[in-house]
Amino acid sequence: MGSSPTGVLAYGYALGGAGGWNISEVDEYDGIDPAKVTWYDDDDEEDDFTKQAERRLLDASGFTETYEDGHEGYFAREREAKARLGVEFYGHGYDEGQVYALVTKTITVDWGESKVLDLPALLAEPAEKGWDDKLRAALTALGITPTQEQPAWLLCTYYG
Repeated sequence: MGSSPTGVLAYGYALGGAGGWNISEVDEYDGIDPAKVTWYDDDDEEDDFTKQAERRLLDASGFTETYEDGHEGYFAREREAKARLGVEFYGHGYDEGQVYALVTKTITVDWGESKVLDLPALLAEPAEKGWDDKLRAALTALGITPTQEQPAWLLCTYYG
């Protein structure tokens, strides 16, 4: 099975990743500074940035439960807690060069497809749904400051 490109329109912040981070809390090598972002462990081979960041957001929201055998219904409770956050991480780029965005909404178009967009409705949606507040709360919980001044509609691509 081959790979194909995907286009995504997403509302939020471009955080960066492979090739450099778009946040203020970086070290001299353009990696996340562990002295400033204490919850992130770059050496964690099991959990990448998004898994660690999601755990941080869930903990900050009060959902501190972790999966252990015998906790019936854990995954449903975790899904509900993530939905209440109102934000998610979108990884894009390509498999070996992931970059990330913290977003509230994504619109995806796969290779060979097209979608008609209602641009006036899209532009009004962030204010109507309080997305900026959700993104701000997530950034505060994560302790990071994007170099992007404010949330915006981002056009992203993924090849995989």
